[in-house]
Amino acid sequence: MAKFVVTPSSEEQRAAWTGGTIPEVERVRPGLWSVPVPIPINPLRYVLVYVLECDDGVAVVDAGWNTDEAYDALVAGLAVAGYAITDVKAVLVTHIHPDHYGLAGRVREASGAWIGLHPADAGLVRERYDDDAIGSLVARERALLVRCGVPAATLDELAGASMMIRHMVSMAKPDRLIEDGDRLDLPGWDLRALWTPGHSPGHLCFTSPSRKLLFSGDHVLARITPIVAVHPQSGPNPLADYLGALAAVRDLDVEEVLPAHEYRFLELAGRVDHVMAHHAERLAEIEQVLGVSGGVSCWEVATRLTWSRPWESIPPFMRRAANNETLAHLVWLEARGRARREQGEPDLWVAPLSG
Repeated sequence: MAKFVVTPSSEEQRAAWTGGTIPEVERVRPGLWSVPVPIPINPLRYVLVYVLECDDGVAVVDAGWNTDEAYDALVAGLAVAGYAITDVKAVLVTHIHPDHYGLAGRVREASGAWIGLHPADAGLVRERYDDDAIGSLVARERALLVRCGVPAATLDELAGASMMIRHMVSMAKPDRLIEDGDRLDLPGWDLRALWTPGHSPGHLCFTSPSRKLLFSGDHVLARITPIVAVHPQSGPNPLADYLGALAAVRDLDVEEVLPAHEYRFLELAGRVDHVMAHHAERLAEIEQVLGVSGGVSCWEVATRLTWSRPWESIPPFMRRAANNETLAHLVWLEARGRARREQGEPDLWVAPLSG
């Protein structure tokens, strides 16, 4: 696949990303700030929290992980912009992953801000983060991994792999549900919500037509592609959802994309086209595996694909993500008659004319 490189709109952010550091707080333009909040023990290193100046305080897009280091960085970043944590009036959460949602409850406790989330993600909060409910989620994940053919020796480790980061979230039910197309009541802003499912069922982007900005969360990033996976809380065909949501934002009239990771950039349509081509290439690679090795489990398919490092060196948590992302591509192929599933423990995948 031909490489496409976006134009960074912040050279300082790009240099920090490529240099392995955390960028400085930046004034993106009048009334808008970018505050990097560190993510512990994670190759992404930070989430970019955007601070929107309003007539009565500020709103933030995303919040960061629930750690003291992250909270202190958010408070310090607000201070650079001339605000205190008590000035936060709203937390617009793009999705419920810990690096975006984790600090929302703590910010609300300190400021009285309202938390907004899409209904599809709001409905997942309790099972994902409540101590009394998490057991059922782990059990459902384990059952899915059995169907995928994960080796018994690693099954329990992979099923519970996300438990180690649950403490990074202060569980907080949203105060407001944000639907697709909603216009947010933020004085001084014409912000509109766009439902962009795939990375999570309720992922939201926010656009400002007058400023020609897209706050893209994890939906569209400058260099990497977000994980789109089948798991117990995903939709039945998340890759179809994701590709449809990419097409929905491709032709927006925006001049700058403000993602939650890496750095800000300019070419939305070009980046969307590149991400779509990446998934087309991955689908073709999976079809090739099925063509020469019919009757293979999802796990076996995943081990035969091209990843950024050798399969043996991928840590357990990321192996689970790789398996579930492979499953999302298999499900997409199945829905279009380009792969067939023979159900069992494990399910076996074949090319449509095999067997």
